[in-house]
Amino acid sequence: MEITWFGHSCFRIKGKEAVVLTDPCADSTGYAIGKVQADIVTISHAHPGHAFLDTLQEGYRAIKGPGEYEIKDTYITGTPSFHDDEKGKKSGKNTVYVIEMEGVTLCHVGDLGHSLSPEVTGELGNINVLFVPVGGHSTIGASAAADLVRNLNPGFVVPMHYKTADEKAELEFAERFLKELGIKELATQPKLVVTRTNIPASTQVVLLDYPH
Repeated sequence: MEITWFGHSCFRIKGKEAVVLTDPCADSTGYAIGKVQADIVTISHAHPGHAFLDTLQEGYRAIKGPGEYEIKDTYITGTPSFHDDEKGKKSGKNTVYVIEMEGVTLCHVGDLGHSLSPEVTGELGNINVLFVPVGGHSTIGASAAADLVRNLNPGFVVPMHYKTADEKAELEFAERFLKELGIKELATQPKLVVTRTNIPASTQVVLLDYPH
């Protein structure tokens, strides 16, 4: 499968049987992603930066909360969580999605605002690709994101929801997160190609670039 970042928390996961789009973002985030085709769209929470369905071409199915879903040989489990560390009192609810397709298990935690309990991380299972917010302020920050990576021990980690030249939100740059994991410098790449056979034995962080 081929993974492309469109900015903010929006990724296109393009497999042989299905295309999944996560958290489609409005232009107000600073990223103009244009019209996108997808079979499945996951929405972590109802905010224009994460639920802008106007950017989708027709023919998709939107998943907007906890539950179990099966669409086009793709299995998705939504786990309830919160957008803050006060059980949603400040910013509301959030959904963490585990996506299983083509023998690969991906996890997109949305705008997670708190640490996950050992029980929840255990339920998420063996994660091959983890999409995690690292910019802080409205989500977990660099330190908590690094802790989540250590707890889940995924093959690939793809940071999201951090400051870039185009990002409008007041977020931190990804460098602090990289420093938390002992990475001094990391070049961006245009996409990530994942198969059942190329998942690294030890965690590898991948910084993706986005269409400008």
